[in-house]
Amino acid sequence: MRMSVAVATFFCMWFITLFVVLPFFAHTQDEVGDVVPGTPGSAPHKFNFLKMFCVNTAVAIVAFAGVYAIIANL
Repeated sequence: MRMSVAVATFFCMWFITLFVVLPFFAHTQDEVGDVVPGTPGSAPHKFNFLKMFCVNTAVAIVAFAGVYAIIANL
């Protein structure tokens, strides 16, 4: 696999895994019990982007390693 294809594949997989990991770190204001006046209860409470990006990158690396192993052994 060429490096450019590997990088493009990794970034595509990173964005796909983002939609898988995102719900695990999203807590609504209703769930926490602290609804800010003027916002809907379904609005996110404090959201930690750094933690979500780090976990997402780790999941994407594991998934990419599996895909790379399959492609390299074909």
